[in-house]
Amino acid sequence: MTSRLSGMLHIHRKRGASDQPEPIPHNVSLKTRLFGQSHWAVSGVCLVRDIFNILEPYLCDESSEAWIGIKKCKDLARCIKAARAPAWPSPPTSTLPSKEVADALVDNYLRTTESIYRILHVTAFRREYEALWISDERPDMAFLMQVKLVLALGAVTYDDRFSLRASAIQWVYEAQLWISGPKYKSRLNIQSLQANLLLLFAQEQVGFNGDLPWVSAGTLLRKAIYMGLHRDPGRLPQMTTFAIEMRRRLWNTILEVNLQSSLTSGCPSLLSLNDFDTSPPGNFDDEQLEAHDAVPRPEGDFTKVSMAVALRRTFPYRLAVVTFLNDLSAPGTYEETLQLDANLREAYRMLAQTLRACTRSGEGPSQFETQVVDLLMHRYFSALHIPFFGQARHGTAYVFSQKTVVESSLKLWRAMCPSPSPPMTVPLTSDASLYSNDLPRLVACSSGFYPSVAIHAAFLIGMELCTQLQEDDGLCPAPLRPDLLSVLEDAKAWCLRAIKAGETNVKGYLLMSIVSARVEGLMRGLGENEATSLLVKAVENVGERCLPILENMAASMQEQSGGPVDDMAVEMAKDWNFLNPDAPFNLSDTDPMSWIFKEDFDQGFLEP
Repeated sequence: MTSRLSGMLHIHRKRGASDQPEPIPHNVSLKTRLFGQSHWAVSGVCLVRDIFNILEPYLCDESSEAWIGIKKCKDLARCIKAARAPAWPSPPTSTLPSKEVADALVDNYLRTTESIYRILHVTAFRREYEALWISDERPDMAFLMQVKLVLALGAVTYDDRFSLRASAIQWVYEAQLWISGPKYKSRLNIQSLQANLLLLFAQEQVGFNGDLPWVSAGTLLRKAIYMGLHRDPGRLPQMTTFAIEMRRRLWNTILEVNLQSSLTSGCPSLLSLNDFDTSPPGNFDDEQLEAHDAVPRPEGDFTKVSMAVALRRTFPYRLAVVTFLNDLSAPGTYEETLQLDANLREAYRMLAQTLRACTRSGEGPSQFETQVVDLLMHRYFSALHIPFFGQARHGTAYVFSQKTVVESSLKLWRAMCPSPSPPMTVPLTSDASLYSNDLPRLVACSSGFYPSVAIHAAFLIGMELCTQLQEDDGLCPAPLRPDLLSVLEDAKAWCLRAIKAGETNVKGYLLMSIVSARVEGLMRGLGENEATSLLVKAVENVGERCLPILENMAASMQEQSGGPVDDMAVEMAKDWNFLNPDAPFNLSDTDPMSWIFKEDFDQGFLEP
């Protein structure tokens, strides 16, 4: 498949069962990248191919408004991202924000990332954190870098505009330099594992262009194995309850980040249940671990490790899904897919029962914790059935997969991107407001996993609407579900809000614009020429809507820095000859529009 929007993609198909209507895409290769079946592009390129084919003749003209508008957005985005990057190397400093702001950021981190992925011993962390503000001694630099990574992660949900983005990037740069230094890099201890995990999460959420998370997660896995975390502490020399539980918690989180990065990147997990025997973390509150005779709380009692333990019980079934999708052997039968689905649903049912029991017993999970665990599970349901989503149009055999993908996508979208509400430009103060806004803020302001899952869900809903309209051959068109239709406009509005919050990538808005235009054309029964004009206008509209936002972003950065974002930024509107190999914005690509699918394995869709 070759087009101006997608570049040259090679789709590798393998036939499964003999009654399968056509071979299912198993891999997609693009230059030096190979995406496995769980990567969104493997299904996405086939679903959207007809739209790209319609647009292709109109995008070949490099003087067209559609072509120029998209390229202006792309290159201004690159300019902004380059200007955001601090000088490298960025030597670590002891500078921190005000105590009031820092406290809010720490609370944000503990309420979001730490509540799902246990990394820190919160009691010990808070004790040492408070000491930073009252001690006159030079702070321990290793702990200070840990604090800065926590602040960077907390900054993502500080407000609706990610107003602390520049500071967060600076903190991640400083920590990256410190952690990659030869003296620290060689350390094999709990603190170094914690720092590496925090760095991995911060790089993805803040949008740091470091190693791919799948690569970094694999390195971290091997480091943990070298330290023996894959063996349960009960099989190792005697150690304290604190040491036992911290090892179990960190190993549990390392398993999660490896599996999640494998699912997102479309790469094998390179992990099996036979590779470790470490038990899940015990049901301890952090305060208990400092006692010599600590006893875990009853299973039904909710603790700060309950969400991690609940997810761990589903790990074997989620691992089986990723292995099934990204295995190099021929795709399994649909019967195997249904069996994996049944196993995953049973695990999901047990997880829901466990969390409901915790809620009934008193203190339970927060709204954020429940939503994130739910969306993680639905992401696996969706990934498992997406290979058969496009096949459903050829017969009734795969209707269950079609329904599963649509309903999972709708649940994902509604949880991550609720109906638009007036933006908040200052931090919210009430606990209820904080809890209800954490996930939408994380999705809108972060990079990586969360926004990619959201836009993929909206895209799949749009393609389902296209399929329904194309297959409807009645005299009176069957009504479309209003809840599905509303997602299209909501998704476009959400993409614009994300750009206003500092996202420089317009691909999400581009994708949802052309899918929405396709649905509109089919609903109106437009002829081929009119439908094509509507699609072209949708592409042109991307530049018209997004470029002013990016220009305002660049102007704001210029005002704050006291200098131009880039010497070329002012001239961008005048001269866009970026195909000149001597130009500063040379894309080093034979096809300068191939970026729509040219992604790092980890980032899915939303990185330029």
